[in-house]
Amino acid sequence: MTTRMFGQSITRREDPRLVTGAGAYLDDLAPGALAAAFVRSPHAHARIRDIDVAGTLDVPGVVAVWTHEDLPGAAAERLPMLLPHPSISSPHTGFALARDHVNHVGEPVAMVVAENRYIAEDACGRIEVDYELLPPVVGLPAAREAARAVHDETPDNVAAHHVQTVGDAAAAIDSAPYVLDLELEIERSACIPMEGKGVIARWNSEDRTMVVHSSTQTSTGLRAALAAKLGLALTDIEVITPDVGGAFGVKINHPWPEEVAVACAARALSTTVKWTEDRREHFISSAHERGQLQRVRVGFDDSGRIRGLDVQFWHDNGAYLPYGVICPLNTSTHVLGPYLVPDYRVEFWSMYTNTVIVTPYRGAGRPQGVYIMERTMDAIAERLGMDRTEVRMNNFVREFPHPLGVIMQDGAEGVLDSGDYVASMDKLRALVGWEDFVEFREQARAEGRRVGIGVACYVESTGAGPYEGGHIEVETSGRVNVFTGLTTQGQAHATVFAQIVADELGVPIDQVHVTTGDTRKMAYSVGTWGSRGAVMSGNAVHLAARKVKEKALAIAGDSLEVDPGDLEIVDGTVRVKGDPSASMPLSAVSVLSNPLRYAFDESAKAATQFARPPAPGAPPVTPGRAPGLEDQDFFSPVRSTFASGMHAAIVETDPDTADIRILRYCVVHDCGPMINPLVVEGQVHGGVAQGVGGALYERMAYDDMGQLLNASFMDFLMPFASEVPHIETDHLETPSPLNPLGIKGAGEAGTIPGTAVIAAAIEDAEGIPIRRMPISPSELWQLRRETADAPAPTTL
Repeated sequence: MTTRMFGQSITRREDPRLVTGAGAYLDDLAPGALAAAFVRSPHAHARIRDIDVAGTLDVPGVVAVWTHEDLPGAAAERLPMLLPHPSISSPHTGFALARDHVNHVGEPVAMVVAENRYIAEDACGRIEVDYELLPPVVGLPAAREAARAVHDETPDNVAAHHVQTVGDAAAAIDSAPYVLDLELEIERSACIPMEGKGVIARWNSEDRTMVVHSSTQTSTGLRAALAAKLGLALTDIEVITPDVGGAFGVKINHPWPEEVAVACAARALSTTVKWTEDRREHFISSAHERGQLQRVRVGFDDSGRIRGLDVQFWHDNGAYLPYGVICPLNTSTHVLGPYLVPDYRVEFWSMYTNTVIVTPYRGAGRPQGVYIMERTMDAIAERLGMDRTEVRMNNFVREFPHPLGVIMQDGAEGVLDSGDYVASMDKLRALVGWEDFVEFREQARAEGRRVGIGVACYVESTGAGPYEGGHIEVETSGRVNVFTGLTTQGQAHATVFAQIVADELGVPIDQVHVTTGDTRKMAYSVGTWGSRGAVMSGNAVHLAARKVKEKALAIAGDSLEVDPGDLEIVDGTVRVKGDPSASMPLSAVSVLSNPLRYAFDESAKAATQFARPPAPGAPPVTPGRAPGLEDQDFFSPVRSTFASGMHAAIVETDPDTADIRILRYCVVHDCGPMINPLVVEGQVHGGVAQGVGGALYERMAYDDMGQLLNASFMDFLMPFASEVPHIETDHLETPSPLNPLGIKGAGEAGTIPGTAVIAAAIEDAEGIPIRRMPISPSELWQLRRETADAPAPTTL
């Protein structure tokens, strides 16, 4: 029997190629292409008076110089706002090359195309731009004050304002026995993938078509965007995503200004033009995330049960709003987490600042929502002198499905469809040794050490629609090709999708080959983001494989003269159930599915023994059945499915230096049935590493003039392997009722509660309220001075 692949921890099939240097990333492609480089604004806010390119055109090797006035047609118009939302009152997006103003340091102003990147960079240095400096708006306090405006048309700097209510939060809070108010802050950070952005555009002047390679998270979306900007028919442009060295959300925005400018240049010059982002460009011109100011008012009773919750927050969306308000929407809809909150009100303002734009970064607004609720839960426990896990247990949702009462970012009502939060908490307490920590703390105190423990719970909407598709074909050799428009940036799609298809088709996994992110193979897709890959494309290829299997059994049934219902596929062989001798290889079925009169290979020759002539008067291809053993299908869910989990961390803070060290980190996660537990573990571990970075290291430090002060790896801190703790994990697998495989997403789970759980553990160690993250040793040391070294609490 074929070994069932679903649920097996098989090693990632793509890794041998990638770790041995056989990968093909964007900069590995088109080595002879012309190179583009960009002049970027050195100022956060300025009016462009003039651009003088005269000194550049004479540089040997320079082919062309572009400014905004050189962009043709729609390419000269503002870049699109991809996801409009009714809350957006003042939409502003930028241009491929700045037109009249620059609104953040790093905004592209001009482009040079030259024989190589060295010449292009040197030539950029000769372009003279005359700027009239304008006062910048930097940081949320300045944006809220609105003494200055980022955009003249938006004097209050408010891009969007949104309110959602469930019940009457104000009345519930006012009538509660206890009321608390909290002021919280999360500063800006950014994902730093190993590979920056990049694009190659090749124009074929003979048939007037374009092929684009881009390090993107959405090849189909980029294809449509570039077709619109260049005035091309969709069939005249294809986009291919090669190997991608990480994305984490920054590459979901499309089109980036550079993608439009490079594509325009390739067409104008009838050649291939290439641009790869250097590290400083990535810091100052790619997306940031996270920055919010938050205000919480909560009412609760003697058991810690929340009666009412009122949340307000201000979100820094940077200079433009190309990706809508997905991040603050996710914050607002994920605050409730796994808790039953009968009365809830949330209000947010998304604000313009003269800083780099904001697009999703792993978690995409959810870490901020978890931070709000988990800091609130800890404050409730502190006020009541209760165990922090008990307060959470008293508030858990216990019956499913549970409507949240809020509208999610996809426009559907949020519903917790499945889970068991009590069981997760029991597992977490056992995993971290919650009951034993009091003794550990006392022993550490006797040794002059400060230790603390924290816990944080979360839910995550995963598998958002509207759809993903899968196309499967079985070659006459027996090779199974799987195509999906979804892109891949390290999520092991080549492994997990192969596992799904191998199971459904009954073939060995080494016969299954997966291709992602190529619009020539799959023209319709949404993209890779929001923990949706396995849920969406996994179910799509499952459904497509089912259709191919049904077709194979029907063809084999005709040949073997048996009812298809009496057939099964085992190890790539179609056979009669209970009688393996009556069988035929799947490769022969593929031959028979396409009744040509030619034998191209041995499989085709061998298949002749299974051929049956059509019935008299019947066509060779049965009506309603297309030739070829292939088919496709799409999966479109009614709403997102909710994964969930809980993290616990034990930290030690140095009494003298305030250095923060994570001693233990424990995760309990529920993403439904795991296709590949080893891959899920890898996703969780990578997410925790980024969560640690967001809690202790990552910070985008701007000065008052909008200059990013730490735009290099010498100054921007990320955790090394030595700073990422050993991660202990346990799992639940409660199935989702919303998709055929019952699965939920796992890609962002490790990151989402990281800031909240580490803040809780530090607060427990120090006895000092932690209200602002990320936190550094110097900031903790300063907090100690301000609070006179308050004693550590004695309750869990």
